[in-house]
Parts: sequence; structure tokens; C-alpha cells
Amino acid sequence: MISEVWKRREGINPSPTPAKNSAAQLRKHDPEQPEKPNKRYEPDEPKSLETMISFIARSSVQKLITLFFVSVVSFLIIHLAPGKPSQVDPMNPKFTPEMVERFRTEFHLDEPLHVQYLLFYGDLLRGDIVSWKDNRSVLQKIWERFLNSLPLFVVGTLLTWTLSFPVGIRSAIRRGGIYDRTTTFLAYLLISIPGFFFAYVLIIFVVTRFHVPVIGMTTFGIGETGWLQAAMDRIWHLLLPSVLGATGGIAVLSRYVRSQMLEVEGQDYVRTARAKGLPPETVHYRHALRNALLPFVTMFGLILPGLIGGSVIIESIFSWPGMGRMAYEAILARDYPVILTVNFISAVLVLAGTFVSDLLYMVVDPRIRL
Repeated sequence: MISEVWKRREGINPSPTPAKNSAAQLRKHDPEQPEKPNKRYEPDEPKSLETMISFIARSSVQKLITLFFVSVVSFLIIHLAPGKPSQVDPMNPKFTPEMVERFRTEFHLDEPLHVQYLLFYGDLLRGDIVSWKDNRSVLQKIWERFLNSLPLFVVGTLLTWTLSFPVGIRSAIRRGGIYDRTTTFLAYLLISIPGFFFAYVLIIFVVTRFHVPVIGMTTFGIGETGWLQAAMDRIWHLLLPSVLGATGGIAVLSRYVRSQMLEVEGQDYVRTARAKGLPPETVHYRHALRNALLPFVTMFGLILPGLIGGSVIIESIFSWPGMGRMAYEAILARDYPVILTVNFISAVLVLAGTFVSDLLYMVVDPRIRL
């Protein structure tokens, strides 16, 4: 201390106080402490095959348990409904008590309820279940009607999903504008109009304006024609019910897309992307849209039940022999094997759709854990 005071008096600069050594300098002089590299955030490693197999096995067991309870509940509801299953046609005078007893014996309706359950689903899994109405194989009838409903389902789904997203995204981007208000009005109008009323209005307009048939799968009395004319006739009859079935879906789904886009557009990372000066297209379609699509992955998996369900109203109005119309006719005819089989297949498709949704959601969102 005295030497430093003397140096100041003599005009000599004292030696500077050594600064505290930083961690990097200490590591430089201490070879035993290796320098730690700067850690960057890296996404989690791809999920291992064992984890994926474990998830599939666990989910399959859960789905099988759920399917068992669904089958039990649906079977009990059928037998707890008013009337007996043997009363297929009680108003028919030819349906004598002897025929009722023979019917009960043939279809095991005189057995206890749990035995009937085991026998019915055993026949269903073996493919031996038959209809009470015409004694045809139920699975064969469902397959024929499924092939008729499949074009309606595919075209309607494509129209719904390809038109809903552009309409909803543009409405969200131009919120409060003329386009947004117009699409909102039209969407709520289509949602509020009953489907059967809109169908009859559309049929009357097309028939009176263009003088073309729209009922059925093909034109009545068309006879044998070339394949091109037959294909065009089938496409024309397919167009109107498909568009009618897609209108309600477009109206509802476009509202969901708009609301999800508006929610994501208000997030901090979207505002940060705008502050960086990124082009509006990049902000909307690369940053906002990718995250807004996540909830729709779940909805996409749940469209599988539409393969078997169909639309009862549309198929009845347009005389389209599809799955929905067959289920409705089976309920009126008390054809319980058809009803239970359709319900069982629908439950399988719902569970398969939820399983596919879980896998897709896990793929598009790496934050999801199995």
C-alpha cells in the first residue's frame, strides 16, 4: 500500500489490479477442466421402435376393451327395446304362433341373453350371420351397400376438405372485410337450413331448369349404352347428392378453420415473424397455418365412420341404395342382425379412426409423447 502511494507521488502509474479470471481463462490455465461446448436446442430423438410397438399394443388392448363394452351395451339396448325380437311382422296373418316358435328356435331367441350374445357374435365373426328379413348373408348385404355409399363418401369428403380450408383461411386473413362477412352469412345460412328442405329445393330447381333426372344411381330406362355415356350418367347422378352432403360440412368446417387461424394469428411467434419483416404469405401459410392444422388431424381420423354410416336423409330423398338407407330400413323391419352388425362395424371404424388420429397427431406434433 505504501509503495503504491509513493509511486503516485512520484508520477509512476501503479500496476493495474488484475481482474478476476473468467471461467474461460481458468479453463485455459487448468487443462483438467475441459471447455463445455455451447448447447443448442435440439429436438427429441425419433421415438424408438420399442416405444412405438408398446404404444400400439397398449392402444389395441384399450380399443378391444372398449369394443367389448360397446357390443354388450348395443346388444342389451336391442333386447330392452319395446317388443320382442321375434315379432318381425306381427301384423302379417301368415305369421302363425308355430312359425314364431320355429323362428325363435332357429335364431336362438329361446336361449338366455348371455348365450344369445355369444352365439350372435360368434356367427358374426365367422361370417355366418344372416338377415331375418330375406335370409341373406348380412356381411354380403353390407358390402353391396358399402360399394354404393363409397362414391358419395369420397366425393363429399373431398369437396368438404378441399373447399373448407381456403374459405376459412381467407376469411381469417381478411377478418371483418366483405369476403369474411359474406362467407360467414352463407355458412350460417347453410347450417340453419334443414337438409331435406335444401334437397327438395335443389331437386326442383335442377329438374325444372335443366329437365334431367336426378333420382337413383342411374337414369331409369337408359338401357344398354356405351361405357362413356353410362359413366357420364353415373357421375351426373352422383354429383347432386354429393354436393348436397358436402354443403353442411363446408359450412361447419370453414368456421372451425377460421376460428383456429384467428387464434394462432394472435400468438407471440406470429407477431415476431411479422416484426422480422417476413412476407405475409410466409407468416400466414408457413408459421400460422402449420400450427392451426393440428386440431384437424383428429377430425380427419374421425371421418372413417362415414364409410359405413352414410346419410339417411340424402340417400332416402335421392333413392340411393346406400348404407344409411339400409340401416334405416332394417330398423323399420326389426332386422336386428343387420342393425347390430352395422353398429359393430361402425364402432370398429370409430376406434380405428381415433387410433389413426393419435398416430398422425404424434407425427405432426413432436411434443406429443406416447
